[in-house]
Amino acid sequence: MPIVIVTAGILILFILIAHFKLNAFISFIIVSLLVGVAQGLDFETVSQSIQTGIGNTLGYLILILGLGAMLGKLVADSGAAQRITTQLVEKFGKKHIQWAVVLTGFIVGIPMFYTVGFVILIPLVFTVAAATGLPLIYVGLPMLASLSVTHGYLPPHPAPTGIAVIFKADIGKTLLYGILVAIPAIVVAGPILSRFIKNVEATPLKEFLNPRILTDEEMPSTSTSMLTALLPVILIGFASVIALLLPEENIFRKATDVLGNPVIAMLISVLVAIYTLGLARGKKMKDVMDSVSSAVSGITMVLLIIAGAGALKQVLIDSGVSEYIGEMLKGSTISPLVLAWLITTVIRVCVGSATVAGLTAAGIVLPLIANTNVSPELMVLAIGSGSLMLSHVNDSGFWLYKEYFNLSVKDTLKTWTVMETTVGVMGLIGVLVLDIFI
Repeated sequence: MPIVIVTAGILILFILIAHFKLNAFISFIIVSLLVGVAQGLDFETVSQSIQTGIGNTLGYLILILGLGAMLGKLVADSGAAQRITTQLVEKFGKKHIQWAVVLTGFIVGIPMFYTVGFVILIPLVFTVAAATGLPLIYVGLPMLASLSVTHGYLPPHPAPTGIAVIFKADIGKTLLYGILVAIPAIVVAGPILSRFIKNVEATPLKEFLNPRILTDEEMPSTSTSMLTALLPVILIGFASVIALLLPEENIFRKATDVLGNPVIAMLISVLVAIYTLGLARGKKMKDVMDSVSSAVSGITMVLLIIAGAGALKQVLIDSGVSEYIGEMLKGSTISPLVLAWLITTVIRVCVGSATVAGLTAAGIVLPLIANTNVSPELMVLAIGSGSLMLSHVNDSGFWLYKEYFNLSVKDTLKTWTVMETTVGVMGLIGVLVLDIFI
């Protein structure tokens, strides 16, 4: 019976979001109530579970996502993203233009939310394609593959960070493993795949062909742009490497643990960005803070959606559904990583949102972490990979790409959907390979 209740709950979630277009946060709360009551809990208990789930999920996450949004906004507004793009294109040249946009998407994609990175970089991709005479899909798809991978795999993005919190996975290890899995996924889904579908005719809408491009004097230097954008990765990654090499009682290890704490790393990065991309560029503190404030207001709904997923997760636990599913799956011969990926893929196809799919699946497969020896960090990446699978007409990213590239639905399916699916499959393969050694 519990599995029927969960299935019905996910189906209702899908209907509310996809058919009735109800806000995802409201949908999560409704489904949480229905699942809890169907499992025999009274309304007071379900209400308490929802409050606990929201509190536990947001308590840590709000710091990471809030600071991440601030950093991404500063990188975008200062022209650092444009500087990184133009410099890489110049260094790589026309022959290796795909690798330039891949690196651009990866570097800019780490601190920025997907939609922000897309809107910032797509006009520059259009400019590069027009200047080099290369097909737009050939230039654009590798950059989009990078943005998708960072969005699905790597902290501080909402879904991977939220799933890591649910699984109590180490953020630093998740980031390091995620980068290892991301590299082959991006290469195959970007430069390699685009060589086979570059003949699809994409003609960007004219309003996107002439964006305001900052002058050289208006942008920060290349070194400042890259160092500031990548500072969270440098701090967290360095601390994770040191943790593998030195014992816990070592004083240098203790110092790097503090600097590599995701919250501290993001805070330091934002403070550095306020100076290097703001004050040092002659901006007034009030203007910089206005920019930061607008960034935070833009992620409010993302935080609520993640909170809603946390509420459902807690109801599944408190009502005994998670324990039931855990017992049922315990005897399964399927790898927990593959199982998590499959469940996430199904939810992704039904619901559309990668964030919703990843966080919903995390609540369902949570018992596998306790009942098996699977790495929680690899489970985060397996779910992240599944959350990118088979993007189609119920995914906002699908329509964002279609409209900006002025494609038909058929050509969008042939390019975007194939790229996203390739990213998802390559992610699972990478996770299974890492599982052999970890």
